[in-house]
Amino acid sequence: MTAEIPGILYRRAPAITPVPLVFDSPHSGTTYPDDFGHAVPLSILRKAEDTHVDALFEAAPDHGAMLVAARFPRSYIDVNREAADIDPKLLAEPWPEEVPPGRPRPGEKSKLGVGLIRRLAQAGVPVYDRQLGVEEIRARIETYYRPYHDALAESIDDLHRRFGVVWHVNCHSMASRGSAITPDGDAERADFVLGDRDGTSCGPIFTDLVARALGEMGYAVKINDPYKGAEIVRRYGDPFRRRHSLQIEINRRLYMDEETREKNAGFDRLRADLSELISLVASYARAALA
Repeated sequence: MTAEIPGILYRRAPAITPVPLVFDSPHSGTTYPDDFGHAVPLSILRKAEDTHVDALFEAAPDHGAMLVAARFPRSYIDVNREAADIDPKLLAEPWPEEVPPGRPRPGEKSKLGVGLIRRLAQAGVPVYDRQLGVEEIRARIETYYRPYHDALAESIDDLHRRFGVVWHVNCHSMASRGSAITPDGDAERADFVLGDRDGTSCGPIFTDLVARALGEMGYAVKINDPYKGAEIVRRYGDPFRRRHSLQIEINRRLYMDEETREKNAGFDRLRADLSELISLVASYARAALA
């Protein structure tokens, strides 16, 4: 069964007996809203997409897991940021303190130009030739950001209430090299990077299980280097309450042409390997319940 909010998100329920396992793909959306008003060419803007990541994990419901994915692009609004992580340089007017989400609290990502609403498409390349009004940003939060988090929170909370434990895998892809607006600079990257915020969003047993499985498939894996996990795993992960959230970053060179965004010859193999990984973690969840 698929629950869809057109242009915003879809949520696919388990096709077999459910396990307490949720996968979400917040950055794979490719439906660009008509009111975006970006000045940068779409070919540059699309470099922010985690294109095809939702397709790589499409087998999740077949193994009893929930799958949630965004339809809209992260460059329009990034659900992996705090709602108040708003870059003041983008604002055409002061933000009224009484207007949700309250006074902007720009973090390190906003300082790099990639906060809740991106100011930069890439280093030195602005997304807009204008500033944005408070109501324009609020409309994006209410129409896109909040429904995505509502759907994801409901999925995680329902399974946690039912089973007393839940495992959540937050799925992303990354450029094969870093850049001036990433933590690692111009460095080549491993095949996979797992992020558990130094063990604060996910217990080490689950992180190690995923890392070991990918390693045995022949992939190079790093943990918390250069990505530790951002707002989504911070918000939903709490190992002491048996809520485990793990971020997984996939090197795009494994499955697509980074310029054209087209799938490459490695896509089918990677999707098969990830389906095997999904099966493994679903079995782990079943065994843990037993």
